[in-house]
Parts: sequence; structure tokens; C-alpha cells
Amino acid sequence: MPKNKKRNTSHRGGSGGGGSGAAAATAATAGGQHRNVQPFSDEDASIETMSHCSGYSDPSSFAEDGPEVLDEEGTQEDLEYKLKGFIDLTLDKSAKTRQAALEGIKNALASKMLYEFILERRMTLTDSIERCLKKGKGDEQRAAAALASVLCIQLGPGIESEEVLKTLGPILKKIICDGTASIQARQTCATCFGVCCFIATDDITELYSTLQCLENIFTKSYLKEKDTNVICSTPNTALHISSLLAWTLLLTICPINEVKKKLEVHFHKLPSLLSSDDVNMRIAAGESLALLFELARGMESDFFYEDMESLTQMLRTLATDGNKHRAKADKRKQRSVFRDILRAVEERDFPTETVKFGPERMYIDCWVKKHTYDTFKEILGSGMQYHLQSNEFLRNVFELGPPVMLDAAALKTMKISRFERHLYNSAAFKARTKARSKCRDKRADVGEFF
Repeated sequence: MPKNKKRNTSHRGGSGGGGSGAAAATAATAGGQHRNVQPFSDEDASIETMSHCSGYSDPSSFAEDGPEVLDEEGTQEDLEYKLKGFIDLTLDKSAKTRQAALEGIKNALASKMLYEFILERRMTLTDSIERCLKKGKGDEQRAAAALASVLCIQLGPGIESEEVLKTLGPILKKIICDGTASIQARQTCATCFGVCCFIATDDITELYSTLQCLENIFTKSYLKEKDTNVICSTPNTALHISSLLAWTLLLTICPINEVKKKLEVHFHKLPSLLSSDDVNMRIAAGESLALLFELARGMESDFFYEDMESLTQMLRTLATDGNKHRAKADKRKQRSVFRDILRAVEERDFPTETVKFGPERMYIDCWVKKHTYDTFKEILGSGMQYHLQSNEFLRNVFELGPPVMLDAAALKTMKISRFERHLYNSAAFKARTKARSKCRDKRADVGEFF
């Protein structure tokens, strides 16, 4: 991070791939011997890997079971052995195998802190990611970018993550700006570029360059003068959303002077995205606006926005949207979010959220903190709680202090086994079914009475 920006200020709070090609990554050695087979093509990848599946487990299991798997079903050595196999498979001739290996490594790093292990293999991992980004296509590039994000989260700020960003940054930028590349790959690369810069950069010029790159992408969705009052979504809309969210994340660590410049440019253009026909774009634009208002008021308590009346009217409309042509789920999600956004803009209020992890809890009490949490939650998935407990970088970001040390007995009492979770879910399902049956019986009785 730039040296002249504050890490613990009031402006800073405290979509990766997974498992689609899991079967392919199981192609490895059995019994600890390295396989020695002829390279194979994508067409016979599934057949080849099926015959070599005894050595490594399904990579998707890391995401599903999390770190509990290590305690109950294996050891640290087992995991590291599997990861070494996955790292070797990133050099495989088959694109499907490489993709699944990348996803397996990403899922493992998202669910377990393996700092020492990856520190020793940082250059190898970086080289593998670089090769897959350069030579891969579509899903492979997406998986490589997702792994790069988790790699930087594991390493935290420092020279190691700076070198990762220095190596991968130009490639990520090239893919983001490449109109012929897969939208999903460009979308994940935009998120990765923003997150890695957030973690690793110590150069203010590099931070500004990344901001400008992302800005050039999402501003293409701004309402043009010749356009109608509604912004129609395009295949690039998802990329624009990811770029906007990554840009907003980086804005939270910018120096005050740069924040003021960005506010002057975007405060009057960003509301045009609220008229998009894509619900995710509307929500992303609304949350970014709420965060910008929070930053502006943090710098100037008497901050005045000229078009406040028209903006609040637009937000109020979205918070009570009842358009029949929109899906019910979209309307429900949108109304819930925009009620909070309207309160933030009008009343400077934020509904505090509580996040529990282990014996600890964290209070999300501002938009900056919420946006930061949502970004890392999107990348780490179910591993977010584990990282909040153990990852020193994330604990510094959210001002949680040093990790809380717990003995084995305390951990065992806190942990719920998979069987207990299954029993709990079954009981809850039975209770819901019984309640629905009673409700149906009552309706039937009323119908017979009339």
C-alpha cells in the first residue's frame, strides 16, 4: 500500500472459481510415486484422469468442508501432499486438468492458512498463474485470477505480494482491456487486480494507474446524452459491475486529495447507473454512492450535494419498486438494499451488522467496512470466517487485533461435526414440513366450511 495513506482510519473497514473441473485435477500419482504418462489432449482428459484418481481428493471438497476436513480426516502433511500434486498439475498438457488444479489450490488456500507452505513455493505458484493467464482461455484464466487473489490474501502486505502484483499486474490489465477475451475471465481479473493492488501496492502511482484502468471500464456504462432514461444491459455489464466494485474498494485507501478529485468527476455521473435494467448494476451503483457519501462527509461534515432532491427521489423509487416487469426476487433484494442506501444518504445512518466467527464477533458499522467485507467474502466464500480468525492481514484490515489463541479442547467444544449439522438440518426440515401441513389442513377446513 502507498506509504502516505492511512491503514487504520475511519475510512477503512476492518467471484473466484471453484470445483467445476474438479474431476480432472485428481489425475496424479498413487502411492506417492510421480506419474510418468504421455501428455493427453482435452478430449481424453476425463478418461485419463479417472484412472489416476486414487492419489488426490476432489478439489471441491476444500470449499465444501473447509478446515474441518484436516482435523477430522487427515493431517497437515496430507493437505500439503495434495497441494504439491495440484501445483505439478498446473503444468499439465490438458487445459481442463490445469483449470481444476488451479481451483483445487484456490479452494485449499481459501479454507486454511498455509503461509509457510506457499511462501516456499511462491515463485512456482506465481509462474504457474502467469503461464495460465497468458496461454489459457476463458475458465482457465478465470481460475488463475481467482487463485492470484487468494494467494495475495494469504501473503498479506509485503515484498512477497508486491512481487506477485508486479509479475501479474500487467497481464491482468491486458486481459481486462482485451475485448476478445472471455467476459467471465475479464470480470475475475478486474476483481483480482483491485484486490491485489489493495493488499500489495506500496506505490501511489501504481494505485492511481489501477484506478484509472478500472475507471475506463465501468464508465462505459454511464448514461450518454443521446441515450434514453434507461441503460440497457449488455454482455459487458457484469465486467462493468466488477470494475466498479474494485474501483470503489481502492478508493477507500486513496489519499484525501485523490478522493476529492474522484468525487468531483463521478458524483454527478454515477447516479445514471441507477437507471440500468440490470438489478446487480443498480445495487452496485447504489452501494458505491452510499460509500462515496460516507467518504465525502468524513472529509467535510457539512458536505453539500447539489442534486440531493433528485437523487433521493430516485433512491426512494428503487426502495419501493413495484414494477411488474421485474422478477419478484430482484425487487425484494433491491428494495432491501436501497432502503439502507436511502437512510445513509438522507439520514447518515447505517444499520449495524454483526459477524460471528469462533468465539469472536465483528461489528460492521459503516459502508467502507461493509464493502471491504463483502469483497473478501466473495473471494474466500465459506473460508471467510476462518481467515477472520487466523489471517493477520484481514484482522489488521478490520482492526480485530492479534489472533485469539485457543487450545484444542476449546476448539473441539466450538466445532459442530458434519453429522450434527445433518441432524440439525433434518430436524429443521421436518419442523417446516409439519408447519406447512398444519397450514394446509386449516385452509382445507375453511374451504369445506364455506
